[in-house]
Amino acid sequence: MEVRARDEQRITRTARDLMSGVGRLGRTMYRIGGFGVPHSHVNVLTALEAGPQRVGDLTLPTGLTQPRVTVLLQELEERGLVERRRCTDDRRAIRAHLTDEGRELLREARLRIAAALLNTLGTSADDAERVVASARETVLTLVNALESEVN
Repeated sequence: MEVRARDEQRITRTARDLMSGVGRLGRTMYRIGGFGVPHSHVNVLTALEAGPQRVGDLTLPTGLTQPRVTVLLQELEERGLVERRRCTDDRRAIRAHLTDEGRELLREARLRIAAALLNTLGTSADDAERVVASARETVLTLVNALESEVN
């Protein structure tokens, strides 16, 4: 039992450091991207890249409440980054769509992030891509494993 407790303590420390590191990485990439909108707005725009979605369907991928998503969609629509339309199959429901301007904002910010990664890693594009892809796969492995615990 004592060995298991020590193992859990080691993993706890490492998991804490991982959470801190992933948070820092996200905040740093957001700053470098210069998105020009708050981080929560970027989360909504990113979720809409998969296609038009109802307000309620945006709560899970963004981690926001439905009333908060509604407010953000209104703000994004005012900036021309999102368009809200009535659903054709249920006229009571609203579906949010990413506009060309919203897509362009994400594309330009991601180009700035990619340029910063290339510059700071100081390697070829192929090597930089391998480093980023390896980190992505590691994070996705952990996410998939933990999501199966929650679901």
